[in-house]
Amino acid sequence: MPSLLEALEGKYGAKGEINPSIDDMPVAIFVPKRSPRLSVPTLLVLNDCDIDCAGDALALADKCADVVELDLANNKLSEWEEIFAILEQTPRVRFLNLSFNRLSAQIQAAQTLQPRWDCLSHLILNSTYVGWPSVYALLKALPALEELHLSLNEYSYVDLSGQEVEEKDHCEACSRLNVDVTEPVHEQLKKLHFSGNPVSSWREISKLGYAFPNLETLLVNDCPVATLEPDPCEKCGDNNGNKASHDAFPHLRFLNLNNTGLSTWDEVDRLAQFPALKSLRAQGWPLWERFESTEHERRLLLVARLPHVRTLNGGGAVPVEERDAAERAFIRYYMEKPESDRPDRYWELVGVHGKLDPLVSVDLRPEKRVQITFRCGDTSEVRTVDVYRLVPF
Repeated sequence: MPSLLEALEGKYGAKGEINPSIDDMPVAIFVPKRSPRLSVPTLLVLNDCDIDCAGDALALADKCADVVELDLANNKLSEWEEIFAILEQTPRVRFLNLSFNRLSAQIQAAQTLQPRWDCLSHLILNSTYVGWPSVYALLKALPALEELHLSLNEYSYVDLSGQEVEEKDHCEACSRLNVDVTEPVHEQLKKLHFSGNPVSSWREISKLGYAFPNLETLLVNDCPVATLEPDPCEKCGDNNGNKASHDAFPHLRFLNLNNTGLSTWDEVDRLAQFPALKSLRAQGWPLWERFESTEHERRLLLVARLPHVRTLNGGGAVPVEERDAAERAFIRYYMEKPESDRPDRYWELVGVHGKLDPLVSVDLRPEKRVQITFRCGDTSEVRTVDVYRLVPF
C-alpha cells in the first residue's frame, strides 16, 4: 500500500521546484515557475488511495509546506504514529479529515507531548472507532480545536476522564458509565458532531457539555435518546441524573435532535429551558407519529412552546407575525383541554395575550347539492340536483 508521499507523487508528480517565498517581495503578480499540475494545492484531497503511512519525512514536508486542509478519508491508516508523522510535516494544516480509517489503536502516552499542533482547528473522526482515551489525548494535544466530528463510532457511553474503563465501571441496572467528569476538558471547542452513536441516556450526552463548556453547536441526531428527563440510578448511586437537562449546556445555540426517540411534549418544554438555544432540528420524532395534526399545526405548537428558538428544522427565522399567531393558536388549542392537561406555557401565554374567544367556524365551501323546483304549466316538482354533475349535450 502506498504512503502519503507516494500518493502525492502519483497525483501531482515527483519532481518540480518549490515556489519561492514572496512574503518579502513587493510584487503584485506572481507567476509560478512550475506547472499547476505539479503544485500541491492548499486543499489536498486524497480519498480512497489505500494510504497506510506517511512516507519520507523530509520529502513530505517539502511538498506539503503550504497545505491548509487535508482530506485522507477512506484510506488504510491505522497507527496514530503515522497520523502524528503526517501532522509533523504539515504544520499549517487547520482541517484534517480521517473518517473511515480504522483508528481504534490507543494513543500511547509518549506520543502526546501537549500542546503540539496549534493550528489544527477542525478534526473529522467519523467512523474511525477511536477510543475515548485517544480522544482525550487528542484534545490535550490540540489546543486550538474548535470543531470535532465523532459520529458513527459506536459509542454507547461518554468517557472524557482520560482513564481506562473496566467492566466494573458499568452499572448493570442502567448500563451507564460510573465515571463522571464535570471539569472542563477543552474550552475552545465550539462545534461537536456526535450523530449516529448508540447513546440512549441524556446523562451521557450531558458529559459532553461539561467537558466542552463553551459548546455552541451539538448534533446528536440518529441517537436513540428517549428522554431528556433526569434519570438517577439508585443502584449505582448516580445522582448526576438529578441535574436538569440544560445544566451542561449554558452556551448551546444549535441542537440537532432529528430521528431520536423523544415522544412527549414534555421534552419540548425541557428544550425551552436551554438558556442560549436559538436553532433546533426536531424531525423524525415518535411524538409526531402519535400527534394527529397537520405539519402546520405541529409547527405552530412548537413555535409557541419554544419562545427563544428562532429557527426550526433548518428553515428561516420565525417572523414576529408567525410567533404571535402560534401563541394564540396554542392558547385556543389548550382551551378545549382539561385544566390538568394544560402546560405551564399555556398560563404564561394567557398572561401575555389574555383569554381568547374561540374562533368562529365559517364554512365558505359552495353547496354540492341544491334543491330546484321545476314548473311546467300548473305542474311543479322539487328535485335535488348535484351541481357538479355534467349535463350531456
